[in-house]
Amino acid sequence: QVQLVESGGGLVQAGGSLTLSCAASGRTFSTYAMGWFRQAPGKEREFVAAISWSAGSAYYAYYADSVKGRFTISRHNAKNTVYLQMNSLKPEDTAVYYCAGRIDGSGDYSDPDYDYWGQGTQVTVSS
Repeated sequence: QVQLVESGGGLVQAGGSLTLSCAASGRTFSTYAMGWFRQAPGKEREFVAAISWSAGSAYYAYYADSVKGRFTISRHNAKNTVYLQMNSLKPEDTAVYYCAGRIDGSGDYSDPDYDYWGQGTQVTVSS
């Protein structure tokens, strides 16, 4: 069983930056694809970003159009951690952000069919 714990959320002004972290338990973290999703009040959970697993050093990153160019996903396998660097934040980025892991490295990473989920961390962007 894998446990995911997010941190780094908070309150920030529009135009500011935050970095979210997701710490994973388990020794097979490097074999999971990892993703970030978010859910705003009254809205469906939506895909934000994902990063593939890799047997070597090359990873593939995927982003929702709404965050492309502003957010960067990365991973540090030795630390069992995935990050989401968020720049140029907008009020519409306000949501609970969830970290997720999936065993199947193929398929559509924007599909919320992930195997493991964290408890979420609140990000609030004030105007």
